[in-house]
Amino acid sequence: MTDSPTQPAASHPPRAEDFEPLFPPPADPPHRTSGFGAGIRTWFLTGVVIAGPLAVTAWLVWWFIDTVDRWVRPLVPPSLWPDNFLPVRVPGTGVVLAFLGLTLLGFLAANLAGRTLIRVGERILDRIPAVRGIYKGVKQVFETLFSQSGTSFRKVGMVEFPTKGMWSVVLISTQPESAIAKALPLREEYLSVFLPCTPNPTTGFWFYLPASQVIELSITPDEAFKLVMSAGVIQPGVKSKVLQADAVAALQKAKS
Repeated sequence: MTDSPTQPAASHPPRAEDFEPLFPPPADPPHRTSGFGAGIRTWFLTGVVIAGPLAVTAWLVWWFIDTVDRWVRPLVPPSLWPDNFLPVRVPGTGVVLAFLGLTLLGFLAANLAGRTLIRVGERILDRIPAVRGIYKGVKQVFETLFSQSGTSFRKVGMVEFPTKGMWSVVLISTQPESAIAKALPLREEYLSVFLPCTPNPTTGFWFYLPASQVIELSITPDEAFKLVMSAGVIQPGVKSKVLQADAVAALQKAKS
C-alpha cells in the first residue's frame, strides 16, 4: 500500500510585505527642538520690532524740539527762559514760544493794521531783485500747501513710470496754467504730479501728464508716504498693530 503524496498546504500569493527590502528606508531624521539660543534670537528680534519704531519716533521728536529751541533761543531774552529758574533744562520751551509767536502773528495779520504792515513789507521786498523771486515763490508754495480750500497734494494716483507696465505712486498737484497748457502737445486735460522716491519721499520727480494717464487712488497722502517710505511693506488700510502682530508671529515661527 503506497502512501499517497502529501498535498501542499494552500498558500496565498506572495506579497511585497513577505520580502525583506534589499535597501531599507532611512530612519526618520530626529526632530530639531528649539533650544535656548533660538529662543534668545526670537525674543531679541521681537524686541527690535517693538522698540525700533519707538526709538526712531523719539529721536525724530527730540531732533525737532532741539532744532526749534536752538532757533528760538537767540530771539528771546535770557531772562524769560525757564532754565534760569529751574535746576534742569526744560526742552520744548522754544516750540511753545514759537507756537505762541506764530499764533500772535496770524492774529495781528487778520486785522487792518496787520494787513497794512504786511503789504508795506512785501513792497519793500519787491524792490530787491534777488530776494523778490525767492520770497514770492516760497510764499506761493506755502499758500498752496497750507490752504484750507486747495486740492494740491491732497489726492494720490498711479502713473506708468519708469517704463510701460510699471506703476508708481504719485501725488496729484494742480493743472497747468494757460501759458504752459498751450505748449503741451496733446489737446486734453493735463495734471502736474509729484513722484516721491524711496525711502526719502521729500525727493522725487515732478512732471505734467495727461489726466487720462493718471489713475486716482482712494487713499490719503499719509498712507501714500508710508507706502513709499516702507518700499511697499506698509500697505494702505492696514493698521500698524496688525503689522506688528504679524511680524512678531513670523519671528516666533523662525527657527535657527
